[in-house]
Amino acid sequence: MPIRVLVVDDSAFMRKAISMLLEEDSEIEVIGTARDGLEAIEKAKELKPDVMTLDVEMPRMDGITALKQIMSENPLPVLMLSSMTVEGAQATMDALSAGAVDFIPKQISYVSMDISKVKQDLISKIKAIARRHPKLITRPAPARILKSKRPAPISSSNAQIVLIGISTGGPFSLQKVIPLLSEEFPLPIAIVQHMPPLFTKSLAERLDSLSLIEVCEAKDGMELTQGKAFIAPGGLHVRFRREGAKVFIVTSRSPEDTLHHPSVDVMFSSAYDIFGGKILAAVMTGMGKDGLEGAKLIKSAGGKILAQSEDTCVVYGMPKAIVDANLADAVVALDDMASTISSAVSPVSESKRPVRTEASE
Repeated sequence: MPIRVLVVDDSAFMRKAISMLLEEDSEIEVIGTARDGLEAIEKAKELKPDVMTLDVEMPRMDGITALKQIMSENPLPVLMLSSMTVEGAQATMDALSAGAVDFIPKQISYVSMDISKVKQDLISKIKAIARRHPKLITRPAPARILKSKRPAPISSSNAQIVLIGISTGGPFSLQKVIPLLSEEFPLPIAIVQHMPPLFTKSLAERLDSLSLIEVCEAKDGMELTQGKAFIAPGGLHVRFRREGAKVFIVTSRSPEDTLHHPSVDVMFSSAYDIFGGKILAAVMTGMGKDGLEGAKLIKSAGGKILAQSEDTCVVYGMPKAIVDANLADAVVALDDMASTISSAVSPVSESKRPVRTEASE
């Protein structure tokens, strides 16, 4: 059976362009289109698609309003089409918080060499989302996850940094982890979320507004500090360099030949060079196997690796690669990830905490 897709966009050109791209794949069938949010709600009820692509800005009813109603009345996996603007990135964060599974940048309207990559991303995400359809619209209640998926405690008491690699489904998942960390969290956290420029900044701002710890988009030259999360900027890799007792962030496009910018493998490998095995790394929901090679290095040096459990992933690709390679020290449900990370690292004693003075404030 082909994957049945409903395409929603106020632009007739975009509806046609997206439909043509999708139907070039024999495993996908576009069963209908809609011009606005109101029509999307009716078509979703009538046609019962496996996946919906949804534009944000539309007349009569915008995409986010429609999404909220769909998820409350007739839930199904929704992939947002997002403009590459600051406003588009902020709207995308709203949509992901409201229940959308993932997004792709809306670049199809441009005459660009990137059209083949847009097509590949669109098709691969729709296929991955469709395979996870039951899990996406019936996410387990936290109480049931805690009862059935409580991982065995692990210890990473010598860890000097926490690393997180994540992709499809990441914004929703990170909102279930980072805001649950204590303001006294003892280590820096570095995160690679596969996203384009602008979107990582909006994600960092959203997480910062929800969290007790500080969350920012990483910039070249920033010093790693305890109790602060650094999200790799879209389009750039994050590496680390040491100067005495301090460690700083380095951002760059190099290496150019990686599938993702930023890359989990690049960050993991650089962290291994700086911290050896004094690392706690978590590989979470996402397609592919980015992070696998870097995790092998971290594991070989004695670092600890967490993998998100299959039944709580939007797409069980990146964590599966870790589990299949026998690298996971624990397989952790999403609702247990924050507590597992917190309990695995030893708190810093009060004598080691920097003293806040009036001058420093």
